[in-house]
Amino acid sequence: MAEALRWAVSMTEHREPIAIIGAGSWGTALSLTLGRAGRTVHLWARRKELAEKISRHRHNPDYLAEYELPDSVTATADLHAALAAARLVILAVPSQGMAEVAARLASALAEDTRAVISAAKGLGPVSGKRLSMIVSEQLGPAWSTRLAVLSGPNLAPEVAAGHATVTVVASHSSECAAEAQAGLSTPRFRVYTNPDVLGVELGGVLKNIIAIGAGISDGLGFGENTKAALITRGLTEMTRLGVALGAEANTFRGLSGVGDLVATCASRKSRNHLVGYELARGKSLAAIVAEMAPQVAEGVETTRAALRLAASAEVEMPIAAAVHSVMFEGVAPEDAVKALMTRAWRDELDG
Repeated sequence: MAEALRWAVSMTEHREPIAIIGAGSWGTALSLTLGRAGRTVHLWARRKELAEKISRHRHNPDYLAEYELPDSVTATADLHAALAAARLVILAVPSQGMAEVAARLASALAEDTRAVISAAKGLGPVSGKRLSMIVSEQLGPAWSTRLAVLSGPNLAPEVAAGHATVTVVASHSSECAAEAQAGLSTPRFRVYTNPDVLGVELGGVLKNIIAIGAGISDGLGFGENTKAALITRGLTEMTRLGVALGAEANTFRGLSGVGDLVATCASRKSRNHLVGYELARGKSLAAIVAEMAPQVAEGVETTRAALRLAASAEVEMPIAAAVHSVMFEGVAPEDAVKALMTRAWRDELDG
């Protein structure tokens, strides 16, 4: 009874619309889970024709088309209309489009918006900056206490299907994190908070690289021993770089670290896993990326940026380097595995 009352109060306090910027698979999945819980959602699509099709047919023909959107979800290509009266704004656009969209937000956000949440998992394709940094630069210092990031084991098809899902929202402001937690939580989408923005964001970014490696492993026909080793040693690499950059080690043992890593490495629904799998089967990276369009595997470009970060921090990331060698240096997957397996011996706890 108390739990039901708590949800009723939450719904009463969060009648204001939630704006989801980006009508790709993740933006659509979030619209579905929030709309089913009775939230009013304004879903912004970059293309006017897509917004019109969503409005007309009540589903997104390009992403997760099998799911009907609740009546509380409206689609628009008008950014100002999407943001009107929005309590929360969720940015669910690919990393390469984040700077442009954030710049447009700067002149369109309502002053009473409580939180702007970056829900993408990538790095700036040229700068290598975390997406929250890119958003912060575009919005300006006045929004610094109203920025957050969302990450966790959140495969979009499973969220869209209504599977019980857990995630984490991080912000430098506890008030902003609490606002996002209350606004996004539903009986099927449980949201935790974490003050470690850097760690939460890096966890969601770096696991995509390891997931490509897991796809290569599966494509080569390796078994669970190999997958377990990749996940475990991959987590070590993620944590090592994160801590060197100032993140908390414990964050990588949580939802945005090991949680997201396990989900992405284990699932054939992961686009990053698919990239690795197809590479191991002999397909070129260019062909894989073209066939995947308009969807994006963030781990492809993230691998380059992450290795630049690792070099600047003097951190060794052998799995990421091996993935890079297969994607961009013409190294055969089998040879990349051999190079990893024959590295110099060392103590496990020393890295």
